[in-house]
Amino acid sequence: MSEPSKKPKQLLHLVIGGELTEMGSTEFRDLDKVDLVGVYPNYASAYAAWKAKAQQTVDNALMRYFIVHLHRLLDPETEPAPRNG
Repeated sequence: MSEPSKKPKQLLHLVIGGELTEMGSTEFRDLDKVDLVGVYPNYASAYAAWKAKAQQTVDNALMRYFIVHLHRLLDPETEPAPRNG
């Protein structure tokens, strides 16, 4: 008998975006207009969604999209080990 395949650990990521108050800021101009793109089960799928949205809004210098590592907020033990150097 074959062993059942192990399901990868779910590491939730949220992709959000919107127009910022100023360049270099992370404060949104209007919270009612924040684009909640979605929640994704891993970084790779969140990155694909982030990249697609970022490319659609490339002409607006104040429009930014972010990937939020929800798994780190829900389970701080998933925080990666610090890098040396």
